[in-house]
Amino acid sequence: MSIPSDTAPPVAPDKPWLAPLAGFSDLPFRMLCREYGAAVACTEMVSAKGLVYGGEGSWDLVRSIPRVPEDSPLVVQVFGAEIDFIREAVLRLRHWGARYFDLNAGCPVKKVVKTGAGAALLQDSGRMAEILQEMVAVAGEGRVGVKIRSGWRAAEFVSRAASRLDGLGLGWVGLHPRSAGQGLSGNADWSHLPLLREQVPEVPLLASGDLHTAADGRDCLAGSSADGVMYARGAMANPAVFRDHHRMVDDGGDRSAGTDNADRLEVAHRHVHLCRRYADSRKNLLKMRTILPRYLKGFPGASAVRSRLVRASSWEEIESLLEGLARE
Repeated sequence: MSIPSDTAPPVAPDKPWLAPLAGFSDLPFRMLCREYGAAVACTEMVSAKGLVYGGEGSWDLVRSIPRVPEDSPLVVQVFGAEIDFIREAVLRLRHWGARYFDLNAGCPVKKVVKTGAGAALLQDSGRMAEILQEMVAVAGEGRVGVKIRSGWRAAEFVSRAASRLDGLGLGWVGLHPRSAGQGLSGNADWSHLPLLREQVPEVPLLASGDLHTAADGRDCLAGSSADGVMYARGAMANPAVFRDHHRMVDDGGDRSAGTDNADRLEVAHRHVHLCRRYADSRKNLLKMRTILPRYLKGFPGASAVRSRLVRASSWEEIESLLEGLARE
């Protein structure tokens, strides 16, 4: 099935995506990653039921859509197991201004799986296909994708059941090549990409998992059947991974190219700036106190600064601490 290129978000080696990251992929972080070259960004996973029932927590995750058009292309990732709720959630999101949608079929967290959602859908490929078919009917061909694991306990989904995803009009399939049972243990197995390609030969494939650096992303593209990559933990540790990706994939930069301490400090400053611009609240200040230390790992004098960052009571104090690092 051929999907018009102006309908689907881009999936290509030079178009890295920001993955949906629970507790992390908020508006300031998405905008930060876009500044460094993320071609497409995903929201945190959002409960379909929460959206339908008008839950404040669920709608808070997508509230920025109509007021920040620069946050585009944006993929809203929904989770759930009941077709009626997901259909209604996608309808409401479309009216709200959302254009692209992803079904979470990979989250292995117990409270999600016990409802039949997330990675539990790997055990019911028929239901997964029905849900996706309804999402495509509401949103349009090329505007819907799904993020999966290799299988429930092994690679049984990508080797056999994934064929149900073919012919549905999907714009992409994202694969984290671990089983649901593995969680984040062990290593991502990129040999599962060719298995999935055989099952869905016409759908663009996004690879995710163990892409900690741009070199990892380049190697994954070179050694697998992936059409593009989606950075998750790599972006959490260093949002400039998208810039590094472009240097390697677009410009042919060498493996030694990367982000130095000055770059990391600039990332921290930009994240604070964007948080103050888009999410200036006590809640987000507290959140940033836990995020910023990730960027300063290995920085001279960072240990003492981190202990003060986690106790900072104002944006001004946070910025002063970062300025102190710059002077050392």
